[in-house]
Amino acid sequence: MSEEPTAAAEVSAHPADQTATAPEATHASDAAQAVGPGQPTDPAGDVGPGQATDPAQSVGPGQPADPAGDVDPGQATDPAQDVDPAQDVDQAQDVDPVKAKDPWANANLPWQGKPRRVDILCWGAITLSGIYYLALLPFRASLVGTHPLVSVVLNGSTEAIVSAAAFASKGHGSLAVLLILGIIGTMKFDIIYWWAGRLWGERVIQIFSGRGKRSQKFVARVNRSGRWLTWPAVVLSPFLPIPNALVYAAAGWTGMSWVTFLILDAIGSLAWVGMLAGLGWALGQSAIDVAQEISKYGLWVTIAIVVLVVAGQMRSAKARS
Repeated sequence: MSEEPTAAAEVSAHPADQTATAPEATHASDAAQAVGPGQPTDPAGDVGPGQATDPAQSVGPGQPADPAGDVDPGQATDPAQDVDPAQDVDQAQDVDPVKAKDPWANANLPWQGKPRRVDILCWGAITLSGIYYLALLPFRASLVGTHPLVSVVLNGSTEAIVSAAAFASKGHGSLAVLLILGIIGTMKFDIIYWWAGRLWGERVIQIFSGRGKRSQKFVARVNRSGRWLTWPAVVLSPFLPIPNALVYAAAGWTGMSWVTFLILDAIGSLAWVGMLAGLGWALGQSAIDVAQEISKYGLWVTIAIVVLVVAGQMRSAKARS
């Protein structure tokens, strides 16, 4: 009889336990429903009383409270913070708007835009003419006292014409041959600069003379006078204290035909060579002696000529800048 009440008591105890655990099951099911599928549960839910529920408050002493502190210092959290406005301004100033539109734009070149074949040919001819004269410098002094006519036809130098006329006065050579070779030697490259003026006009004149006030005055004078200035200037160019290339380019720019240019240039060259030949003829043996001394010390004379040429180029470059 006593075993039945005990069993009944045990049976009655089980429903009580199930009733007690029901709220906990209900709380767990509510938490599972609050957190969506694939989402982590809130760690603050397991925090006991007296503990911080804010993740920023759970950071230990000495550690940054900002979650961005976990980001690698070498990486930027804000893309806009990586850009330095000063650098953008400097880069914007370095970019030439003209070159940005036209990559061929260059103030040191006479043409605009992409060069044509004729532009390259003319510019190459000008460059080769300069190289030609530089290559003859070592022989210029040595030929003046030994083979002056060869020097005349090669470079049309003043000292060679005087020396050749002096030799002709003593029966070594012909004055008529000297005049013909002198015209060829002095004007053989002139047509290239006329061609450059015809192709590029004012731009090549500014390159030849620089971009200073003198260049602007010369361009303005050519614009005002036209052929009334260029025609006599071509004839007198050997006697003028300005670069001959500047005059020849101006003649091409103003529309002078190549036939007219060659005739006027030949007249001016004949006048120049004739004047020097007359000087050499009058000096005679004295000019021959000087020419032979120059050839004797040709190396030192060549060095002096090179120094003068380099100094002149540096002065011209400084004037253009």
